[in-house]
Amino acid sequence: MLVALLCITANVSKAAPRFDLSTTANSTQNNAQPDQLLKQQDIRLQQRVNAVVNKDSLRKAIADKRLSVALVDITNLQDPRYASINGDTMMYAASLPKIALLLGAYEVADRNHQAIDETKFNTLVNMIRYSSNKAATEIYEDIGPATLANILQSKRYQLYNKEQNGGLWVGRPYAKAQAWKRDPLHNISHGATANQVARFYYMLETGKLVSPAASSEMKQILSEPGINHKFVRGLSGRPGSKIFRKSGSWRNYHADSAIVERDGKRYIAVVLAHDNQGGKWIEQLIGTFDDVIHATPNLLAGHPVEKPLS
Repeated sequence: MLVALLCITANVSKAAPRFDLSTTANSTQNNAQPDQLLKQQDIRLQQRVNAVVNKDSLRKAIADKRLSVALVDITNLQDPRYASINGDTMMYAASLPKIALLLGAYEVADRNHQAIDETKFNTLVNMIRYSSNKAATEIYEDIGPATLANILQSKRYQLYNKEQNGGLWVGRPYAKAQAWKRDPLHNISHGATANQVARFYYMLETGKLVSPAASSEMKQILSEPGINHKFVRGLSGRPGSKIFRKSGSWRNYHADSAIVERDGKRYIAVVLAHDNQGGKWIEQLIGTFDDVIHATPNLLAGHPVEKPLS
């Protein structure tokens, strides 16, 4: 196992690009506000998402709040189109909340006026692309659990919001250790809601996680997934798909999240499931969501919102 990890790290070191932190991402031209994303529900997209999950195999899971999804068309970043089902349902999300550690590492580095050096960059790559628990625990302890919780709950990010039933939370290292603090509302150690994960990716895409340069580097770390399952497998037959993602699995909890780019379209997809079949559901749903985005014309503003299934 140690040899394999060293091989991964060696390969990453050779391939890992270093970004000029003085550069400005083109996303700074976007005026859309991340905190308004959840108000951008579109009736046509919501109808399509409702139809996708309104099947016998998924209907009970939706009713029992064991399945949560969010889909955001961000082809036009200034006019995102959002749909969700059980979007504010807090669930155990296994390794998916490692994206919170990614943000925390860059936020702390920025506050301390420090660069992410090559060693830490490689640790972050192993944590995200290969879901290394050892790397995640190292990053968690480096940030500090209280600092991370404050970042997630800060007014700037609000990625854990009590008024919206929670969100991203990491209250325990990814190791055999006592929890520092489980989330205040649901007592979950590694949790997420589909809505707040979608907001994370929208802020990433618009350059508003730490800075445009840091957001760009974080997105690079989320690229080239090293585990071929769920979203990655579901999109494997669609050539040209670029996937920037983080998944999670533990027992019968399954999760995946990503920005997907293909043929001029961009979208955010998030699925959280609590079921033995959850991994299979996620693999199937991403293909259907991809069809929905690519079949949907440019949606016009001003549509009334249809109530999501929940």
